[in-house]
Amino acid sequence: MNIKRNRTIYLILIIIVVLLGLVSRTDHFPRWVHLYVGDILWALMIFFIIGLIFKEKSTLWIMISAISFTFFIEFSQLYQATWINNIRHTTLGGLVLGFGFLWSDLFSYSIGILIGSLIEAIILHKRSFIK
Repeated sequence: MNIKRNRTIYLILIIIVVLLGLVSRTDHFPRWVHLYVGDILWALMIFFIIGLIFKEKSTLWIMISAISFTFFIEFSQLYQATWINNIRHTTLGGLVLGFGFLWSDLFSYSIGILIGSLIEAIILHKRSFIK
């Protein structure tokens, strides 16, 4: 089922997620927050960005696209050529491409995308997955 997403709402959600991500990196939280919450929020942001760009696609399509993108980025970290490592050592390159492959990141990305789909289904569209 295709839906129409409100781009303003998605832009606001992206900004909120980015701000939460920055807050999660402060020293006020335990180590596990630094290890996992940032990855969950990164995947959630990707979900919302894809939803913003493809506003009429189904939630399932957005989920599959976000999982595909985040998993591709994570698996690309297994490739350690000089040219891509130079990109990774820039601020933007490090944020987008990451540095080292971790199985736990795949789990965190899955949780972030699931949270995005739940937010979309329950809050934004006032319906559940069962319908």
